[in-house]
Amino acid sequence: MKRLFPAPLLSLALWLLWLVLNVSISPGNLLLGALFAVLAPLLMAPLRPLSVHIRRPGTILRLILRVGIDVLVSNLQVARGVWSAGRRAPRSGFVHIPLELRDAHGLAALSMITTVIPGTIWSELALDRSVLLLHVFDLDDEAHFIEHFKQTYERPLMEIFE
Repeated sequence: MKRLFPAPLLSLALWLLWLVLNVSISPGNLLLGALFAVLAPLLMAPLRPLSVHIRRPGTILRLILRVGIDVLVSNLQVARGVWSAGRRAPRSGFVHIPLELRDAHGLAALSMITTVIPGTIWSELALDRSVLLLHVFDLDDEAHFIEHFKQTYERPLMEIFE
């Protein structure tokens, strides 16, 4: 059954989406939608990433809460930096962060977290995944920022995915 339906929920969603977009439940649309819902996941199965094995689900909740708090705090810090730019220009710069995290899913989550936090931009990841280059809007202490980034985001992701 798994060979015919590698992603049964995706197949169901595609079939329903086909029917909704065509605004018809005629026999032809039912059949064509079912054909699309079966073939599309089969043809795209090689593109699907490997399955995720989450080690500590409780850490996910703490990480989500921490990211939410950091989003609020960073929004205020960036707003303050923009408003006070006339008196003191922000000290933006690039930071090389050595990474211990190697899991592809963990790195994807780290990139999303970095994108969500105002004032940070994921710029580059080394080919061997050992160093991350981030651009930071206002950087006071590079060593402190690196330690904060690793403790707050990388370590929990390592607990979750590795």
